[in-house]
Amino acid sequence: MIPTFNCADLLGQTLSSVLASGYAADEMQIEVVDDCSTADDPSRVVQALGMGRVGFFRQPENLGHARNFNSCLARARGRLVHVLHGDDWVSPDFYGKIAALFAAKPALGAAFCRHVIANDDGSQQRISPLERQTAGVLENWLPTIAGELRLQPPSIVVQREVYEALGGFDTRMSSCGEDWEMWVRIAAHYPVGYLPESLAFYRDRSNSLTKRSVRSGQNIRDVRMATRIARSYVPAAARRALGRAQGSWAQWALDWSQRLIDRGDYAGAAMQLQQAFLCSRSPQTLRAIVRLGSYGVRHAWRNGRATSGWARRGDA
Repeated sequence: MIPTFNCADLLGQTLSSVLASGYAADEMQIEVVDDCSTADDPSRVVQALGMGRVGFFRQPENLGHARNFNSCLARARGRLVHVLHGDDWVSPDFYGKIAALFAAKPALGAAFCRHVIANDDGSQQRISPLERQTAGVLENWLPTIAGELRLQPPSIVVQREVYEALGGFDTRMSSCGEDWEMWVRIAAHYPVGYLPESLAFYRDRSNSLTKRSVRSGQNIRDVRMATRIARSYVPAAARRALGRAQGSWAQWALDWSQRLIDRGDYAGAAMQLQQAFLCSRSPQTLRAIVRLGSYGVRHAWRNGRATSGWARRGDA
């Protein structure tokens, strides 16, 4: 299931990667679900590459990314469901190897592989951490995933019955975090499998929804909400891991603050520092906030912008 919105220029690579797996129509459903794109026409890409093999559905109105993902789940007919964003892609043997793992371990609720982070142009940035050396079931996966985002959507396939039992993606997060919360929810109820091969590619786009939410701090608000939601159902033994997640979100906010200061966006940087403080009050985080705050003020003075949004934000 391929959700898409205003990324028809990248959809071709996504579709080509799925079609290269060679599965027939009676073996795999392939469908693009467009969230009412306004900047392009993904149906043309589907017609050109799909040649009748790929279905297409256009939402009558824009639902937002999480609701569009849930529409994908509702429209999916297969026993295994892969939500592959319309700007990501997979290796030709991704589906065969994931299916083999499910066949060998039928109790799995989900399974994922190692993934590659790519730039806008598709060039490789980095590879996700290695969770185990061989294919199999991950031990103690819940505290690992509850403590840190360790995978990206193109790398994971979920049993249909798992989504039916646990529900879809939580739509209270408007920019990000709904995926991590879903992976934590699955790990709290089902065993999860893993392939150590890098078979999925996540495109870290410069104009992604998550990055557009950075200046307002919505990205961190969303992951803070996701953490609160996860806290309501993870067993007590795993709740300490959610504290690690809060520290991870704080570090994410600090990293963004540094980048925003360097760009001269002092108001956005101050918002990220505020969100870092709300995530974690650890001595390490507090020291980093003071250091970056001082750096931001000096940077603003050097650039003649002492009266900018940075200097006015008393709530940071």
